[in-house]
Parts: sequence; C-alpha cells; structure tokens
Amino acid sequence: MKRVAAVIAAVGLLALGSGATVFAATDDGSKITIKSPAAGAKVGKDIELVYELTKGSQATHAHCFVDGEYQKGWDKKTVKGMTPGTHEIKVVAADKDHQTLAAEASVKVEVQ
Repeated sequence: MKRVAAVIAAVGLLALGSGATVFAATDDGSKITIKSPAAGAKVGKDIELVYELTKGSQATHAHCFVDGEYQKGWDKKTVKGMTPGTHEIKVVAADKDHQTLAAEASVKVEVQ
C-alpha cells in the first residue's frame, strides 16, 4: 500500500512540474458576461468594468485579473492604474472561500 501511495505522489509531482493542469475549476452553473468595455475598446488607465454574474450553486462574487494578475482590493466596479498598451481583463466567479470557479469572461482593451 505504501508503494501505491508513493507512485501516486510521484505522478502528481511530475504532472505539476510539467505545467499540466491537475485540478479543474468547479462548474457550478454560474455565468459571467462583460457588458463594458467592448473588445478592442480604446480606454484610459482607469475604467469602469460592467459585468453580469449569474450565480450558480456556489458562486458568491467575482474576482478580476489584468494580464493574469489578481487585482487585490478590486472594488467590483473599476479597474485602476493600467499602463498604456493592450491588456486582457478577466472576471472569474468565486465561492465564499474565494476559490475560483469555471465561469469566466474576458475582454482585451487598448489603454491610451
């Protein structure tokens, strides 16, 4: 039995080291739609982000990411301080423990 556990642990470590996604986000039936800004919009460094979260069985709120970086302290309305250039804004459903769920939406914008 110890040998089986060791093999399972080794396979898990190899999968993590390879960059493979080991755990899939839970699909609780939530849906997210970004209403504004539109894809490709030319925006300023601070923008109003309008989105709609239809909560599934576990979602309680959403998290925001800009270019893959979590926006700590996001006020659920405004994305602030983006630098000039193209950026991807992603909104992801999260549960009461702040674990992200499968529902997500993203938009690419051009900051002037």
